[in-house]
Amino acid sequence: MQVHERPVSYATPSTRPFGLAAAIAGFLGTEIPIGLDCYDGSHLGPTGTATRIVVRSPKALRYVLTGRGELGFARAYVAGEIDVEGDIFEALSLRDNLPDVKVTPREWLLLARAAGVEGLKPLPPPPEEVRVRGRRHTKERDAAVIAHHYDVSNDFYRMVLGPSMTYSCAVFAGSDTTLEAAQEAKYELVARKLGLRPGMRLLDVGCGWGGMAIHAAREHGVHSVGVTLSQRQAEWAQAAARAAGLDDRVEIRVQDYRDIVDGPFDAISSIGMFEHVGAAKLDEYFTRLFGLLRPGARLLNHGIAKRPSPRAAFSHRGFIDRYVFPDGELHEVGSVVTRVQRAGFEVRNVEGLREHYAQTLRHWVANLEMNWDEAVQLVGAGRARVWRLYMAASAMNFEGERTHIHQVLAVRNHPDGTSDMSRRPDWEPRT
Repeated sequence: MQVHERPVSYATPSTRPFGLAAAIAGFLGTEIPIGLDCYDGSHLGPTGTATRIVVRSPKALRYVLTGRGELGFARAYVAGEIDVEGDIFEALSLRDNLPDVKVTPREWLLLARAAGVEGLKPLPPPPEEVRVRGRRHTKERDAAVIAHHYDVSNDFYRMVLGPSMTYSCAVFAGSDTTLEAAQEAKYELVARKLGLRPGMRLLDVGCGWGGMAIHAAREHGVHSVGVTLSQRQAEWAQAAARAAGLDDRVEIRVQDYRDIVDGPFDAISSIGMFEHVGAAKLDEYFTRLFGLLRPGARLLNHGIAKRPSPRAAFSHRGFIDRYVFPDGELHEVGSVVTRVQRAGFEVRNVEGLREHYAQTLRHWVANLEMNWDEAVQLVGAGRARVWRLYMAASAMNFEGERTHIHQVLAVRNHPDGTSDMSRRPDWEPRT
C-alpha cells in the first residue's frame, strides 16, 4: 500500500519527548505501543515499529483544535495531514488512550501552544465532507445522501467488496471461510428464513448491486423485485441479472420504498438498508412493508444496531455523518422489535451477527489496502482515506461490542393467527 504522498524528514528522536510530541504525550501518555513522528522532528513511543502515526504539518493541529472531538482528527487524516503507516487497526487502538476522542481544555491549551496563533484559525474542511440541506428523510434528501455514498464508482466498490458486490455483513462458517463464500451463505440464510420457494414473489428493499435478488431467483426459483435509490447500483444489478440469464425473473428499479404499490409480495428482505430509514420514519417503514406482504408471509430485516443509550449512535456532527452515511441512524434492537410488532407483525426470530460483521469489514479493509493505488486513481486519496478509516473503525466497534447487527424475522399472520411457519425453525439444518 502506498502510504506517503510527499516526502517527510524527521530528526533523530530522543528518549524524552519534546516539542509537539511532548504536547501530544500530555493526553496520549508516553507509553504508547506504536511510534508517532511529528513534522518538527519530535517523536513519541518506540522507534522502528512497523506501524506509526505521522503528523505531517501544522495544518493537522489546526484541524484537531478547531474540529469537534473525533471530527477534527478525521479531517486531518482525510486531508493527509495525519497519516497512518502500517496497521491501521493497531493505530486505532490508541483510542483506548483517548476516551471518546475528546481533547480536554488543558490538552487543548498544550496543542494550541505548540501550534501557535495560526493554529487557532479554522481550515476549510476537506472536499469529501458533505453537509446535506433540507428536511431530514424526505424522499429528495434521502436520494441525495444515497447518491453521496453509493454513486461513487462501481469499479471502486468491486475492488473493495469483491466479486459478490455485497455491501453488508457476511456469515462465516469459520476463520478460513472466504468472503465470497460467506456472502453466499448470508444470502442463503436469508432465503431459508424467508422460506423461499419456486414461483414466490420477493421484494428486496435496498437491493444494492442485486446480490439477494439474483441469489433468490437463481437458487430458489423466485421472481425478485429489487429497489434502490442509487442509479449506479441499479445499472450494475440489471447487467448482472442479464449476465446470469435471469433478467426475466429479476427486476431492478430505482425507487423509494415509500413509492412501491404493486404488492402483495410473498416475502420481503431488507439487508443493510435499514440504517438509512431514520428514527422518525420507523413506524411508516414497517407499516408500509406490512401492507406490501400477503397474509402468512415473512419479513427479514437485517440492520446494524446500537447499544442501549440515550444518545444517537451517529452524531450529526461526527465523522460518519459528515463523510460516510449522512443522516444515518442506528436503533437498539429492542426498540426495533417493538416497532416491527407495532406495525402488525409477529417477531419470530432475532439473530445477532456482530462477530461476522467485524470479520467482513476486515476483509474489506484488506482489499482496499491491497489495491490502494488503484483506489486513489478511482476515487481520489481523500475518499480512499475515508473508506479506510470508517471500515477499520467500524470493525473495531463491532469487536468491542460498541456496535451490533441483527436479523429480525417477522411474519404477517393470517386473520386467524396462523402464520404458514412450521413450529420448528425451517431455516436450521436438520440433524
